[in-house]
Amino acid sequence: MQRIIITYFIGLVFGLGIMISGMANPAKVINFFDVAGTWDPSLIFVMGGALVVTFIGYRLIFGKGPEKPIMDETFHVPQNRTIDTRLLGGSAVFGVGWGIAGFCPGGALPALGTGRHEVVVFVAALAAGITLTRWARRPGGRPSGRAAT
Repeated sequence: MQRIIITYFIGLVFGLGIMISGMANPAKVINFFDVAGTWDPSLIFVMGGALVVTFIGYRLIFGKGPEKPIMDETFHVPQNRTIDTRLLGGSAVFGVGWGIAGFCPGGALPALGTGRHEVVVFVAALAAGITLTRWARRPGGRPSGRAAT
């Protein structure tokens, strides 16, 4: 029960941060990408702040921090550091989708609470894309139910 409560509050802080920063507003995000038109550079500060916090957090935890996390047995960090066509292609699709729709998955999930149909359509398309990718990558063509690696 304690883990559920802590997870809830972490999600609440994340969602509030996404909403306050404007990352859940597709118009603000699209204006950020429109450097030749109505460019809104304010999201640079959101991204910069996230990078600074992440940099400091990683240094504190993986420098001389605890050997294991409080709520799990191990830290779950990516083991694959290879920059390959899958990584570059996925990054490109993510960026193009973000620029077209104005949502990224992190911003869209808290925005579901707004009840806007665009958000529901985006999240449904996101879920369909994840399912299709898992299906296509499985031998025999069946979704695995596990995260794609």
